[in-house]
Amino acid sequence: MTRAEKETIVEELYQKLSDTKNFYITDPQGLNVERVNNFRRLCFKKGVEYKVYKNTLIKIALEKLDTDYSSFDESVLKGFSGILFSEGSNTPAKIIKEFRKSATSEELLPLLKGASIDSDLFIGEDNLTALSKLKSKAELIGEVIGILQSPAKNVISALQSSQYTLSGLVKTLSQREG
Repeated sequence: MTRAEKETIVEELYQKLSDTKNFYITDPQGLNVERVNNFRRLCFKKGVEYKVYKNTLIKIALEKLDTDYSSFDESVLKGFSGILFSEGSNTPAKIIKEFRKSATSEELLPLLKGASIDSDLFIGEDNLTALSKLKSKAELIGEVIGILQSPAKNVISALQSSQYTLSGLVKTLSQREG
């Protein structure tokens, strides 16, 4: 690969990383061609892009970003690396877990090496379960709206269910005064 080709790849990767708030770096080493293709299909089906890059190119692209990814240097950017780009923060983690269920043996591939969720860094395989349980921004907003609406709905339904009792009470009180 020529220097110009590498620079083009780094620039494209930089653009992709800066445009995507969530990305996961995995270790696909040990997956055969059939399993890699199945993993790519699953990612495509779920709306997640998966690409394999050289670690040095990933490192150069990450250095151009505003966030400090130096903690990825030692443990994440070693061996083979594939990157999952996603709009949803938990989608790649769910894909990895779902893909592992289809494994015929005890293999836990691809391995999660690291993830960046809105510039928060997660390093290591042990974060996979926690990342898969993260709620998306839309889910959190929906929950907050539901919580805020709940008391108002309760008051309205209580008033509606007892509207006849309430109107009768008001009528009776108004007749007593006269």
